[in-house]
Amino acid sequence: MILVSRFWTKIFSFGKADAITIYPFIFLKKRMFKENKQLINHERIHIRQAAELLIIFFYMSYLLEFLFRYVQYRDFHTAYLNISYEREAYANEANFDYLSKRKFWAFGQYYKK
Repeated sequence: MILVSRFWTKIFSFGKADAITIYPFIFLKKRMFKENKQLINHERIHIRQAAELLIIFFYMSYLLEFLFRYVQYRDFHTAYLNISYEREAYANEANFDYLSKRKFWAFGQYYKK
């Protein structure tokens, strides 16, 4: 379900994102982002990842990996871009058939040291 909420997008992303997924919702900062198919596809990939990890484990591992990457890179944006879940979503956001062909736990191939 896609919801437009500048407030919740700001709260959940510390004001840094145009969209954020909090299973089962996709929050968009602005209504115009509903037309951005690539952004919506990116967030739908996160919905799938969260479902595969029974939601709570997705968010726990997302946060832990972010913290690890932050220590590794000492930069918020670089740490975020190197989270395996984000790497998968960014790599496939323009592939609108990706979710229909995606293998279970595909994010694992995007994990790197």
